[in-house]
Amino acid sequence: MANSVPRSLEAASLAEYGDDFADQWNNVSLRFRVPLRGFFSKRVKDAAEVDDLTQEVFLHLIRRARGEPIEHVEQYVFQVAANALRDWRRRREVRDQDAHESFDADIHQPATDISPERVLLGREAIEQVTAVLRGLPQRTRDVFVLRVLEQHKYADIAVMMGISVRSAEKHMAKALARLAGVVEQEDRD
Repeated sequence: MANSVPRSLEAASLAEYGDDFADQWNNVSLRFRVPLRGFFSKRVKDAAEVDDLTQEVFLHLIRRARGEPIEHVEQYVFQVAANALRDWRRRREVRDQDAHESFDADIHQPATDISPERVLLGREAIEQVTAVLRGLPQRTRDVFVLRVLEQHKYADIAVMMGISVRSAEKHMAKALARLAGVVEQEDRD
């Protein structure tokens, strides 16, 4: 019976695939690898996933074969394949895998490389802006934070702070003028 591979769709046991364990698994692999790949290829787009699922079926079979003999091998193989596919889909759904985008250096490359000098200049600019904001009167700073960072409308800011809309606008103009002064000074330097 060595190297014999049952081809019928009738019930067959693992023993019919060879005389010893190694022959059986070699012959099972030869018999079912292509049909399993076909089964998964019709249902899964990614070839690597097809290979993984096929391998998962064989791993399950090897684990199962350590126990009692497997009867009706063909039916069992495709039942395991259907279960592996269902589990794979469930995992993808739970992880929302289809919403993920793989990293591709060519696509996700930043438009410009950020040099250490650029990082240092950016930190210095942030420190300057922070110093200007800290130097503003409290009310002016509050209006700026509410408008720019929290994106409230002037009417809402006026109500929250108990001031007129025009007053909120003036405080904002004052903050922007101070910040513009820092930017102009930086441009001159």
